[in-house]
Amino acid sequence: MTQWALITGASSGIGLHLAELFAKDKINLVLSARSTDKLHALANSLKQQHGVQVHVVASDLSQPGAADALVQAIEAHGVVLSHVVNNAGVGVFGLFKDNALAEELAMMQLNMQSLVVLCKRLLPQLLQTRGQIMNVASTAAFQPGPYMAVYYATKAFVLSFSEALDEELTGTGVNVTALCPGPTASGFQAQANMNKSALVQGRKLPTSEEVAAEAYAAYKARRRVTITGWMNWVMAQSVRFTPRKVITKVVKTISKPA
Repeated sequence: MTQWALITGASSGIGLHLAELFAKDKINLVLSARSTDKLHALANSLKQQHGVQVHVVASDLSQPGAADALVQAIEAHGVVLSHVVNNAGVGVFGLFKDNALAEELAMMQLNMQSLVVLCKRLLPQLLQTRGQIMNVASTAAFQPGPYMAVYYATKAFVLSFSEALDEELTGTGVNVTALCPGPTASGFQAQANMNKSALVQGRKLPTSEEVAAEAYAAYKARRRVTITGWMNWVMAQSVRFTPRKVITKVVKTISKPA
């Protein structure tokens, strides 16, 4: 049976490399991101290398109504999805009192609201195809995050929502995987103005290609939650045994501007 996958945030980073992995498995693609030129370049490359069909839908999911418009575009192409990868996301670094409210609200729209809309609107297709969802959360989901207070909260939402939805869907044939990567070498840090944060400055970070490979393997195994990187897994588990006030102070220390 012909399979189709939607990947948001597909123009770079983890999303781009996930697109390559799906295409390698001969799964046709709907690629979405803000950058039309990058999407078309990726689409042409995947068509030539893997012989898959690729539709490009440029979309800014930080805008209200954009997720509904993306669903309408998918339906207009006559595509029935077997895979939905909600990868698009953004962070804002800095003290909450200083960050622009408009940026924080746009981040909440992208990281949470649009993700929920896509899951809600596309779930009937996935129930029909007994498909899968991958929602990209973060290791940030496991604790509060001073200097990125709203971002950490959005990722906690994604993790909680994904786990609950996967449980609700037990017996339907549809699975939900929450991907929780740690800091990754991609354009995310620059976009979030995190380059001066001690969390990433001077550190050798895993590449987005490495993270995508680990994520895709876990997704194919239909795992509910996957934390990429052994040390990230250890850190996420340690939160369960450490007082939350201590954890918050630790995150503040390792995240503050270097």
